[in-house]
Amino acid sequence: MTIALITGADKGIGHESARLLGARDEERGRAAARRLGQPYLALDVTDAASVAAAARRLRDEYGGLDILVNNAAVAGVRRGASPSATALADLREVYETNVFGVVAVTNAMLPLLRQSPAARIVNVSSELGSLGLATDPGSPFWARNNLIYNSSKSALNMVTVAYAKELVDTPIKVNAASPGYCATDMTAHRGPRSAEQGAAIVVRLATLDADGPTGAFLADEGAVPW
Repeated sequence: MTIALITGADKGIGHESARLLGARDEERGRAAARRLGQPYLALDVTDAASVAAAARRLRDEYGGLDILVNNAAVAGVRRGASPSATALADLREVYETNVFGVVAVTNAMLPLLRQSPAARIVNVSSELGSLGLATDPGSPFWARNNLIYNSSKSALNMVTVAYAKELVDTPIKVNAASPGYCATDMTAHRGPRSAEQGAAIVVRLATLDADGPTGAFLADEGAVPW
């Protein structure tokens, strides 16, 4: 049996990833788990005690972990603020989930992942975190100058690379996934792609074979510029 943990799986891309593989809001999370016929694990990625409790439950009830998908993310309350109008409190709030939460969960789950013969870690990133696309005047992302969210995904990309380098001599593969512009709660249900379409790259990276990449930033179409 393959054991997978997907943070933020109560809706959107996380929910579709869970469905294809087999919550911040506990009631919504339990409802999603019932729909999918999967166990629900309460996990607040910004709370150290919650992260530790989740790791203990996985160890005690399942004995290990094969797949970790760091999907939980927030966009922030002032998405349209210019960089010079960015409030540090808003920046910290987004980084707590999008960056610090990923590190906290990954560190807590690594002892379990190391026990797996072929563990996979997928960090759900975004093309908005690409420095290459952000600095290209011909890119559709040139005008999307959201310091808070975009920089959190750029930081997540470096987090991905750092873990991939540390684990390069192990069977564990660590990659960043770019689901594209999907119609979810985070985007006010705008975007040309469905959550299911966005989840496809997440699932592909979560189920890589031994010849698959590690330390990569990938979308359906292939590599995304860092």
